[in-house]
Amino acid sequence: MQKKWHILSPDPKQVSTLAKSLGCQPAVATVLINRGVCDPDHAEVFLNPSLSHVRSPFLMKDIDRAVERILLAIRSNEKVLILGDYDADGITATTLLFEFLTYLDADVGYYIPNRLTEGYGLRRDYIEKHAVPDGIGLIITVDCGISSFDAVSAARRAGIDVIITDHHEAPSVMPEAFAILDPKQPDCPSGFSWLAGVGVAFNLALALRKRLRDDGFWNNRPEPNLKASCDLVAIGTVADMVPLVEENRIYVKAGLEAIVSDTRPGIKALLDVCKMPNRSLDSRDLAFRLVPRLNAAGRLSHGSIGLKLLTTSNMETARAIANDLNRENIERQKIESRILSEIMQHLKSNPELLEQRSLVLDQQGWHQGVVGIAASRLVDRYYRPVVVISVADGIGHGSARSPNGFDLHEGLNGCAQHLEKFGGHKMAAGLSLRAENIPAFRRDFERIVCQKTTPEDFVPELVIDGEVSATDISPELADGLEALAPFGTGNPEPLFVLSDMDVLSTRVVGANHLHMRLRSPNPPKADQAEPLDAIFFNMGAEKPHPAHLDRIACHVRWNRWGGRKRIQLVIRDLIGVH
Repeated sequence: MQKKWHILSPDPKQVSTLAKSLGCQPAVATVLINRGVCDPDHAEVFLNPSLSHVRSPFLMKDIDRAVERILLAIRSNEKVLILGDYDADGITATTLLFEFLTYLDADVGYYIPNRLTEGYGLRRDYIEKHAVPDGIGLIITVDCGISSFDAVSAARRAGIDVIITDHHEAPSVMPEAFAILDPKQPDCPSGFSWLAGVGVAFNLALALRKRLRDDGFWNNRPEPNLKASCDLVAIGTVADMVPLVEENRIYVKAGLEAIVSDTRPGIKALLDVCKMPNRSLDSRDLAFRLVPRLNAAGRLSHGSIGLKLLTTSNMETARAIANDLNRENIERQKIESRILSEIMQHLKSNPELLEQRSLVLDQQGWHQGVVGIAASRLVDRYYRPVVVISVADGIGHGSARSPNGFDLHEGLNGCAQHLEKFGGHKMAAGLSLRAENIPAFRRDFERIVCQKTTPEDFVPELVIDGEVSATDISPELADGLEALAPFGTGNPEPLFVLSDMDVLSTRVVGANHLHMRLRSPNPPKADQAEPLDAIFFNMGAEKPHPAHLDRIACHVRWNRWGGRKRIQLVIRDLIGVH
């Protein structure tokens, strides 16, 4: 798909001043200014994120009530249950709170619903069939609960208090919970609206630790080092694709360090099964290696398997679970491939569907746990809002994904009359509806997308930080750009334009990736004629290999392999191929 290039152009004087103040390459200063980091003091905080910069968790609405209620439960030896979502964000959040409350000698257990048989979040039947008979006095939800009206009301009638910790879009009327920690509440003054579910849970743990410190609780036992729990926060934050800004950036940076320096057995086993060398990790490693395997069990069998992996202290147990998750992930990939193959065949037979601004696709028997990934793949390919619905027993369970330019949650709210329930974010959401309502939903969803967008909104855009020359690419530049990590939503990896490059050689690597050796045809000095490694992922082995590239948009990375590192250009797009 043709991409629109948007090349940023910060003030050259501002770039020069910041580069001189920091002693960095102009390209690095350019990226900082493009990210809104325009002065040396701000840059110092950005380049050296520290947990000391984290703001007080007590800024969140209701956190005092939540802390006092949890401490009352511990002192009264009340049964406490943590109920979490079945994805990586929910699993890591549940693990974090479970471990912390266990350390406080709470009578605490956890529960992860089965995606396929129970669905998402806290449900009324769980209250009636499990929580009441088990004598639970307090339920803490993590990464869910903000839409669990019936369940919270049922718990209240049964004398069970519920503390909701969530980060999804808040409804106009809130559940009748004892306390609600959701930074997206309109009247929450914290400014933490970009936190993942695990980030909200981490702030609750920070608040509990601080209150106990003020009470002298830690005079008789070691105060827990919550930096060690940032391994969980990093995984859940990256998994949920929330913006890596402010506290999120700090948590992910600290978490990556925690994983490398003091890896818990479950994460060590996952790293081993991914065949990842013992080296520094980055956010891409979490997103593309660890997270899919943690998510696999929740998609195909039961999310509690991932939680058992993260909580075990036994390395042999961890290895066995990690191998099971790896097998589940391979099976998930096969199912995903089958679903996408059926969808591509359907679109080929019905090309008029691609003339619409949205895609709503449904099929009997598609695996409910995999439709979300299929929707994401289709957004990448067709760059428009996509809803993929699995139908079984007359009910459709769907996942929706959207590129920038359209608010999914708002769009689904406009179709609420067709839906049994829905929830999520601007770019990702879940829904359920009766099968007979799918055609009406498809029609109205397309109408709303057309009302809220223009065709130009769905032309994929590459936001490029600036232009560099071949002579700018050096170890100093690669080091300087790496210092801007972790990269992700809200802090994308720097992208540059490089012009007029000869292609010295090409070869296909992996399934469909093109490796190239590039060199400027007219280097200013002979010693600057060293070829540059470049790779274009999924370029297509069947396409003619180029001899010259007029302009490329690329990342400049260190490629570490076999104990060595080499600069590599990772090409995202190109213009002018000869």
